[in-house]
Parts: sequence; C-alpha cells; structure tokens
Amino acid sequence: MKKQLLLAFLVLVPVLLFAQTGKVLDNLSLKSKILKANRKYAIYLPPDYETSQRSYPVLYLLHGAGDDQTGWVQFGEVLHIADKAIKNGTATPMIIVMPDANTGQRGYFNSETGDWRYEDFFFEEFMPFIEKTYRIKADKRNRAIAGLSMGGGGSFMYALRHPDLFSSACPLSAATGPLTPEEAKPFIERIGNKTVTASAAQLEAYYKNNSVLQLLNTVPAEQVKSVKWYIDCGDDDFLYEGNSLVHIAMRKKEIPHEFRVRDGGHTWTYWRQSLPKVLSFVSDTFHQH
Repeated sequence: MKKQLLLAFLVLVPVLLFAQTGKVLDNLSLKSKILKANRKYAIYLPPDYETSQRSYPVLYLLHGAGDDQTGWVQFGEVLHIADKAIKNGTATPMIIVMPDANTGQRGYFNSETGDWRYEDFFFEEFMPFIEKTYRIKADKRNRAIAGLSMGGGGSFMYALRHPDLFSSACPLSAATGPLTPEEAKPFIERIGNKTVTASAAQLEAYYKNNSVLQLLNTVPAEQVKSVKWYIDCGDDDFLYEGNSLVHIAMRKKEIPHEFRVRDGGHTWTYWRQSLPKVLSFVSDTFHQH
C-alpha cells in the first residue's frame, strides 16, 4: 500500500507543478488581408487555462522599436513574471497578447501616406481574431493595453483613439510622438528607420493623429478619463521629457493617472521591474469593487 501511495505521489507531483505554470507560444501567426501578409504574435496563457473552461481578461503588451513579438518573452521574462504575480495574488489570471510590429514596416500606426495600415489591421483583424480564438472576455472592462518605448506610444495612441475599448493603459518609457508639426518627419524616420516622402499636409495630419499632447487637446476629457492610466518612465530615459509633459497636461485637465519616475534608463532591467506593477494595475481594473 505504501509503495502504491509513493508511486501515486511521484506521478502527481510533476502534474501539480506543471499546472502551476503558464504557457508562452511565440511563433504563432494569422493572415492579414489589410497588410497582405502573415503576421506573427506571441501569447501567454495563464496556469489554469488548459484545465478550466472559464474566460479571461486580456492584456495587449506591445514591444519597442527593434524588437518583435518575442521581445517581452525573451528579454521581458513575461512567463516568469506573470506566473509569479498570479501565484502570489498580485495579478489575476489573464491572457497576455504580444503582436509583431517590426515586419514590413516598423510601428503600430497607419503610415503617413496611407500605404501601410497597421492600426487598421490591429483593430479590424488582429484583435477580433485573438478574441475569437482564445477564451477572452471581449469587453472594455476586461481589456487593457501596455507597452514600452515605441509600444508605449502605441499604448497611448490606441487608448486615446479607442477609449471605448480599453479599461486601462500602461505606457512605459513611451515615445509620445512629435511635440510639434515640424518634428513629425524626423520622428517617423527615427521610429521607422526610413526615408519619409509624405507631403506637408500628410505630415501635419500625422502629427495631429499621433502626438499624445495633441490628442489630449482634441479627445474629450471624459473619454480620456474613462481609461485608467499608469505612466512610468526612468529619470535617465531620453524620453523623459515627453512623458513629463504628458503628465503635466493630464494634471491641468484633471485627468486621473498614476505617474511614476524611478531610477533608471531605457533598458530591459527597468521594464522587467515595471511589469509586475503593470499586471497589478490592470488586474485592479478587471476586478469589481
């Protein structure tokens, strides 16, 4: 009898350990008609996803310039950090989706000339595909967005332009967009690493649609307030000025938000330290109070 119990225990322990671990798949793809190509993405599934029938809230987690959908997996250690946060109760079990915005053209926005429509792809194809393919609670309350650097800019823009879709947004070390119309061209060239051929009118339109400060002046304040904001940027980060100006603009408009400045620069060390707080912050918006 003792031998049978020992054998059962030895068989059960690995199963229990496995059940406590989430899963990351980082080479998945879907076909995009808008972008006329296959688009890759990575996904984190929480520890109980395979053993439950429940649906989960979702966090869209955007990478920075130069990375792809594997950035948050490889350098951001999303599997380890999310598993730990869920296990210790600081984050609710959630699905984390990481799209690739580094293939074809770099960035999360439609191009200034309209020949590359990544943002249209994200909202018209990618998000509906993800929320049909996985057991996701597809409503504003259970949907959040976060990202670093270029992806922090994407988080700002997506939540400002689609406040009806996201309950919270967490831009980290965000590229907040051109601060003036004259900065639109060099900003696009830095992000996309390409020569810009847009007309003056197209560049002005790009500035109006892709500057956080400009959008804060045009999007109704009540819509902006419907999103819970967590903004985080290191004191040595070269993007500190833009994030500080956004913080000041939000304060003047009395838009509630968390603004955190910690010791650090534009590094993965900084963002790995940010991610647990992001998971806790978005989890709080998912919960009932």
